[in-house]
Formats: sequence, C-alpha cells, structure tokens
Amino acid sequence: MGTKNIQAKLVILGDMGTGKTSLVLRFVKGQFYDYQESTIGAAFFTEVLSIKDANVKLDIWDTAGQERYHSLAPMYYRGAAAAVVIYDITSKESFEKARRWTQELLRQANPCIFTALVGNKADLHEKREVDNEVAEQYARENGLHFFEASAKTAQNVNEIFLQIAKTLATTCPSRTTGMKLQNRQPGRTGMLCCLN
Repeated sequence: MGTKNIQAKLVILGDMGTGKTSLVLRFVKGQFYDYQESTIGAAFFTEVLSIKDANVKLDIWDTAGQERYHSLAPMYYRGAAAAVVIYDITSKESFEKARRWTQELLRQANPCIFTALVGNKADLHEKREVDNEVAEQYARENGLHFFEASAKTAQNVNEIFLQIAKTLATTCPSRTTGMKLQNRQPGRTGMLCCLN
C-alpha cells in the first residue's frame, strides 16, 4: 500500500491579540517575535506533515481577529477539514469570544470538522484569567480537542498540528490530484490555470 497524500484546509480563528499568527509562525517557521502586527483579512501558510503512511498537507488560513473582519470568517471555514479556535489565557473576554467562535462553527461548519480549542500564552500563567479546568470542561462538553500552548516557548505548538494531521490521516480519503492545467486553445502553447 502506497503513501496517501492528503490536502486539508485548516482555519485559525479567535480574537485579536490572542497570538494566532504567532502560533502559526512558531509551527511553520519555528519563529517567535515579541511584537507581531495584526493580520489584515487573512494570511495563508502551508505545511506538510508525514504521519506513518500519509503525507498531510495543511493549507492554513490565519484569519484576522478584529471584529470588522468577523463577517468574512465563513468564507475561510467553509470547506475546512479542521479549525483551531484560540484564546489568550490572560483574557476572559478572549475566552468568551472563543466560545462564540466554537458555537458558530458547530452551527455552520462541516459537521465532521476537527475543532481544537487552544489557550495560548501559557507562559503567562501568573496573569491567568481563564482556569484550565473551565476551558477543558467547555471543550469536553462540546466535543472539542483542548490544548494550552505558548507560541513564545513553543509549548504544545507542534502537538496541536500533529494531532490534527494524525486525525485527518485516519479520517480523510487520499487526495492525489491538484490543479489541472488545460490548454483550451488549439495551436497555443500557453496553459490556462485552475480548471477543476
């Protein structure tokens, strides 16, 4: 049996300032910056993880957390195989917004979507406003995977994405096709892109 190639859309959701981009950059590039500019609209990253007999390519959409971009979110989580909802453990308000995000996903996203609730900034435990037990219980009651992580120290960052890839490797059919390039005009050598 050959290696399965899986391509999956992953969306990152949460309030502004929760460290969504920092978490993704720590995973994809192994980098952390003390100051990260706010994402405008969304940023896109890809990463391939090899899990036993599968290569899982994650197409990661890091969405903006500002309220004015909230209405764009369904465009990003439509068709997503996985979602990570992030809150800041030092902000009760960000946890309440994360709960709203998860409820929206449960109502509107693919019912089979892998959803993780992640409390970021675990390195700031002395400023904690959201109890680990409260968040973990909320996640359990709503069928969410739960992690506390720190983009700064890299605590649990790889584990989040590894869990997503492992789950998708066992639940997703293999996908070996990509974009199909077709020459639609006889006699022309140029190719036209993106016809599915």
